Amino acid sequence: MTVAAFDSEGWWPAAVRLDSPNWDERPAAGGPTLVVIHAISLPPEQFGGPGIFQLFTNTLDPEAHPYYAGIHQLRVSSHFLIRRDGEVVQFVSANKRAWHAGVSTWRGRERCNDFSLGIELEGSDAQHFEPAQYDALKSLLQAILQHYPIDACAGHSDIAPGRKTDPGPCFDWQILRSAFPSITFPDMQKG
Repeated sequence: MTVAAFDSEGWWPAAVRLDSPNWDERPAAGGPTLVVIHAISLPPEQFGGPGIFQLFTNTLDPEAHPYYAGIHQLRVSSHFLIRRDGEVVQFVSANKRAWHAGVSTWRGRERCNDFSLGIELEGSDAQHFEPAQYDALKSLLQAILQHYPIDACAGHSDIAPGRKTDPGPCFDWQILRSAFPSITFPDMQKG
């Protein structure tokens, strides 16, 4: 299977582009070496609406849903979102720092936003992800590996334990482990 390559500006042509203002430059120390998998649904446990797009573009209406009143002021983003049907949306160039990880540590290194790419899956801790999402995730990861020196993939819960739980127990890490044996994944035997 041929996978579209990233362009020199860090955009993946196979993704729908929707620019987020929530990014900045990466530190001069280098590009991404970690992929962080997240899960998001807005409103919680509801899929298919515009809430995620609005959150990442600072246009979330606090009146549209009671949950939004507490989060509309957040300035967050991710590099990618994979919708339930497998559509991939890119919000931030992979060459830039998206604001997805928050307070985080991976292998003793803090500030994971500095050296990671964030991939949101439309979903939640309580529901299984769709086969189309895993297919899209594998294609995206294959393209990322061809362009960036990624050596590990972790969940948001792995880089911010106790603070975050996503992508949650319904995410099937074995699908990625089988497809990408050269990448280090979190120890799924813990807990």
